[in-house]
Amino acid sequence: MNRAVMALSGGMDSTGLLLRLLAEGNEVYCLSFEYGQKHNIELNRAKANIEYLAERGYAVKHQISDLSIAMGIFHSALTDDSMQVPEGHYEEEQMKQTVVPNRNAIFASILYGYALSIALKEDCEVSIALGVHSGDHAIYPDCRPEFYAAIAKAFETGNWESERVSFHLPYIEQDKEYILRDSLVSCDELDLDFDIVFSNTNTSYNPDSEGRASGKSGADVERILAFHAIGREDPVEYVDEWKMVLKNALQRESEMRT
Repeated sequence: MNRAVMALSGGMDSTGLLLRLLAEGNEVYCLSFEYGQKHNIELNRAKANIEYLAERGYAVKHQISDLSIAMGIFHSALTDDSMQVPEGHYEEEQMKQTVVPNRNAIFASILYGYALSIALKEDCEVSIALGVHSGDHAIYPDCRPEFYAAIAKAFETGNWESERVSFHLPYIEQDKEYILRDSLVSCDELDLDFDIVFSNTNTSYNPDSEGRASGKSGADVERILAFHAIGREDPVEYVDEWKMVLKNALQRESEMRT
């Protein structure tokens, strides 16, 4: 059986990736990261989906790595209480405030060490799967193909037996709509309820105290537009009803394109 190590944030992208890996027959090892993010409700959502998968007969190894002491001091609207999470379309300039410096390099380094450890213990090859996609490229430089090409080369240079580990980025040139359509196929193959799975996710950078998505952060808008594109209502709970959050997202997109 192929082995895959992946970062499971609790968001829709990594959740879609987990479904894909399971549908492909991989043995999956998931790491979630607590890094001082304001929206750490996503970690509870990740655990909820791991439990749902276990109930359906899919055993997934899952651990949470606490990096909050180190990364909680980073300058970002996602970790700094003195900064407000910006609202708007994902590609607007103010969304750069949601960049967490060096986040994916740190995550990838830990994932690489974990994957190589499994490879050495089990005498096997391991892939590192990540749900980064093209919608992230404009705002997040550490989600771009050239970043992963460079970091993979660095890790290969800095480790013995690095030929046992490779990166797997199936969505790197795709978008959130593609991820949802791919997830529909995976849920069908795995006999899982798509709405249950995605109700157990969080994409919002500024959910309320009850964990309801705001519908207004850049991540929210991108997610809402993706569900609209596939003709489905997002099963996650929003502060406002679906028609209102959809109206806002469509307006944000229109303003961005004009």
